[in-house]
Parts: sequence; C-alpha cells; structure tokens
Amino acid sequence: MRRTAPVPDVTYRAVFCDLRTDRVVDTLPLTEVEFDDFIGKPGRLRATVPLPDESLARRARTALRPGRTAVWLERGSDIWWGGILWTSTPSGDERGRLQVEIQAGTFDSYLDHRIIAKNLVFDRTDQFEIVRALVRHAQEQPGGDIGITCGDDPSGVRWSRSYAYTDLARIREMIDELAAMDEGFEWRVQCFRDPGTGARVKQLQLGHPKITTGAVDLVLDRPGPVLTYSLPADSTVQANVWIARGESANRDQATESLPETSPPLTADDDLDGGWPRLEGTSDHSGISDRAALARAARAALDRARRPQVIPEVTLRVDSRLTPALIGTTVRLRIRDGWHRDGPDLRYRVVGLTVTPPARGKGETAKLYLEEA
Repeated sequence: MRRTAPVPDVTYRAVFCDLRTDRVVDTLPLTEVEFDDFIGKPGRLRATVPLPDESLARRARTALRPGRTAVWLERGSDIWWGGILWTSTPSGDERGRLQVEIQAGTFDSYLDHRIIAKNLVFDRTDQFEIVRALVRHAQEQPGGDIGITCGDDPSGVRWSRSYAYTDLARIREMIDELAAMDEGFEWRVQCFRDPGTGARVKQLQLGHPKITTGAVDLVLDRPGPVLTYSLPADSTVQANVWIARGESANRDQATESLPETSPPLTADDDLDGGWPRLEGTSDHSGISDRAALARAARAALDRARRPQVIPEVTLRVDSRLTPALIGTTVRLRIRDGWHRDGPDLRYRVVGLTVTPPARGKGETAKLYLEEA
C-alpha cells in the first residue's frame, strides 16, 4: 500500500509591537485567522484571540491597543503580513468563555488617517518622488513616524502638483489620484524580514506602470493545484465616454468659481461597434489645468472601456505560494465543461487572501488576478 507523505506542520505566530518604535509587546495565540494583501488598496487581517484564563486576558489588554499597535504575522521564520490593529472587540459567551476579535489593516492604511500639515508644491517632479515626499512629510510630523522606508528609483514621468492644506485631503487619496493618471503607477507597503539583520521591514514599493516580480511564469492548472475558480465580468463600472473634473483656475475671490473639466473623451469605435453609450466621471483635487484633466480622463477611459474581469483562484498553499507572489505573472489553464478549449492565459497576481490551516481544513490561498 502506498503511503501518503505526512503534511508538514505549519506554525503561524502573531507578534504585537508598539507602532512607532516596533518594540515587541507580546505574542498571542490566534484562531479563525484570515488575512489578505493587495496592490493598490489596503489588505486586512481578521482573527480571534482566545482568552482561556485571566493571565492571558491581562496580557491581551496590554498588547491589543487599537490605533497604536502593529501586528506582524509570521509563518515559521518568515513574515507573511504586517499592519496596524484598528479594532478590538472583547466578548464573553453564556458559558463564561472570553475572546477578542481583532481587525488590522496593512501599513498603507495609516495614510488614510493623515493629512498634509502645510501647502506642498511640486514643479516637474518625478511622480515616484512626489509619493515619497508625501510619505516623508507624514512621517516628519510629531508622532507620525511609523518606520515606512522609501527607495530612490525614478519612474521617468514628471508632474507639477500643488496640494493645499485647506483641502484637508488624506495623503492616501493624493497618492491614489496621482497613480490613476495617464502614465501612472502602482504602489503598496511591502513587509518582509531583512535577510541580513533579521529586522522587520515596512518598505514603500512602487512600480511604473505596474509592480512586477519574478522572471518565470507560475503555471496553475485545473484539474490540478487549482481547487476552485471564479471569473466574474462586471460592466457596472464600464464606460466609453469620460469626463474628469478638477478645481477652479479662478483665483479672484470676488467672482464665482466653477471647477474646470476635461472635454468629453469618447471611444468612438465602441459606439460604432454597437456598444451603448456609457458615461463615467472622476474628480481630481489639486488639478485645474485642462490638459492635465484630459490626460486623467484618457487614463480612466482606457481602464473602463470593457467589463472588469478579476479572476480568483483558490489553491492549497505549497512552497511556491508566498506573499512575494504579488506582482508575479501566472499562466492559468482550465479544462472543464465551460472551458473545453481553454483558457490558457497569462495573468498577474494583484492580491491574495490566505486562510491558515484549522481543524479539519488545510491551508489555502486565494489569488486575485488581472490580465498581464
């Protein structure tokens, strides 16, 4: 009889640290864990801390301080996720059992809680340097440094931008708006352990026009490693006409100010090909130049012309699957009743959700893909 190879033990450990100093406060057990990470939007961690005795409850009260606690999730010796504890919900049931449900967001979620402290002006500045300057500005304010490190690589695309303190805009909004421009970029805060020092690292990762990693495609087959898949097509965000709205160019406070808009940009070949007219709009703070608004409208129209398709595939976690897959190109090959002749397509991993092993369930990862 052929013996099945034993499943290796998978150990996850949650390390809770002071957000500003990264000083370790405690390590606590977690159950019902699920965490995700994405390009272009914050990821989340959801988990439960069981409290079987008063001693552990006291430790949890000290360690779980929403808004000032960093959470690092380690798988073995590797860091698989890092972020900020935002909510903590202790509860007790009718049998006297206590637990705390926690939710945390990746470190980029911090920039949703920060605004600029003064007017900032950039004249023909590389877009990557604008992003780094905004992050540095946030961390230069009293109490604002959470240890996000920045590189110095350029993108080759330059912009002139002015940001007014009175707009009270969130720094993440500013970065996302710049990223969405024509010839824009992708960004995230990548977490890993420094191979030389062993230190935990929060590093701003930028990619123009995309974040890409890995030199060889990862092949995913069904039947095969792919357990489940979903290929949704969403036309609720589709458009073939786009108008971008900015700020007023009028500096005379005695006269009425109206926002500048781009001319309507139309995908005529879509309308000629039988598509109905579908219109979209976007708002852009800090932009009053019509030419810049037209470029913003062009970028948005290019993204919106077809139904949005974000494939999802679920796999068992093996040595090939780590958070470093984000940005990697994969080949998805599906053979079933719906896809008799394919597809055999290349996609890029733009996010993943990991569910650690639990009683009766193996460790799985859901990958979110976009066409490469």
